[in-house]
Amino acid sequence: MVVLSLQVVRFPTPPYQISLRRQSTDKITRCGIAEPSGEPAPLGQKTKYNDGFFEKAFMTLFARKMEKFASPAKSKTETKKKRWFDFGYDYESFVDVSKRVMEGRSRQQQQEVVREVLLSMLPPGAPAQFRKLFPPTKWAAEFNAALTVPFFHWLVGPSEVVEVEINGEKQRSGVHIKKCRYLENSGCVGMCVNMCKFPTQDFFTREFGLPLTMIPNFEDMSCEMVYGQVPPSFEDDPVSTQPCFTDICSNANPSSPVCPKLQA
Repeated sequence: MVVLSLQVVRFPTPPYQISLRRQSTDKITRCGIAEPSGEPAPLGQKTKYNDGFFEKAFMTLFARKMEKFASPAKSKTETKKKRWFDFGYDYESFVDVSKRVMEGRSRQQQQEVVREVLLSMLPPGAPAQFRKLFPPTKWAAEFNAALTVPFFHWLVGPSEVVEVEINGEKQRSGVHIKKCRYLENSGCVGMCVNMCKFPTQDFFTREFGLPLTMIPNFEDMSCEMVYGQVPPSFEDDPVSTQPCFTDICSNANPSSPVCPKLQA
């Protein structure tokens, strides 16, 4: 076992570029994909999903936790449909709640809301117990990567465990998300960075003590999650200078070289 937290992580250019090696025996988990091909839709098209009971239960749970931080919904009719017992939240309404959480908040405030929501999902003392059960070892990183694929497909779409190289050592602690469901449905760079990437990285790294780096690819909407890799600061992260999806984001500012949600 290698204690990753005691190692010095040196980032090449870009600062967190990591060697990813996929083996031919790996298979993408296509949970809920409704496309005839069984694969996510091509870039520019939204992937169709068949969400079941458990997927909708997770959407409702997360959305309900986030609702108390969100600005009021524009449609009272839509609000009335969202009830615990019928799991009234679909993925689009879950994303809508995320957008309403962003309204009127700075980048740091948005990330703090997500942290509070994640903590509210856990029983008291859970982070401390996680640290005991999963110290920052190679095994813990690989185990959490394996858990991510089946348990978070509802949030990010189909994914697979991949081999990564950290400090010269190969380990299967990477997760390749083929086309992130959250990013393709929101169409917003700021939501990806402020409401997903940095809060998740920070939660695992600081609260759980297990480093995690997320590397979104804004050209094809894929993403790499690397457990055991210490994430760079916002200022050193290439996403800090990422421009908007000007054609699909309602918050886009074509005249700005950087997504406005990353500047506040």
